[in-house]
Amino acid sequence: MRISFTGTLEGGRVLYNIGKIEAASAWHPENSEPLQPNWRELILRDLVPMAEDVDADAIIGVDYQHGGTVRIDETGVKLKRVVATGIAVKLACAA
Repeated sequence: MRISFTGTLEGGRVLYNIGKIEAASAWHPENSEPLQPNWRELILRDLVPMAEDVDADAIIGVDYQHGGTVRIDETGVKLKRVVATGIAVKLACAA
């Protein structure tokens, strides 16, 4: 699976976009980073099977954003998560 954080792939030509896919980190306290030190890698690893399920050759335009905040009423703690999004694509010539 090829992955690009831009809208293009070096040495590859996008034949067509299949669609947007996304994966999220675990919930964590609002004013902190996710608890796992390799959280970007873990989220990206979750995107790959989603792309494979739709027969994609690559994921382009990968971006990380905050996925919103929720408040736990019982404790008053606010939690957030990071969401990675990308576009699953089919390549003209899959390598």
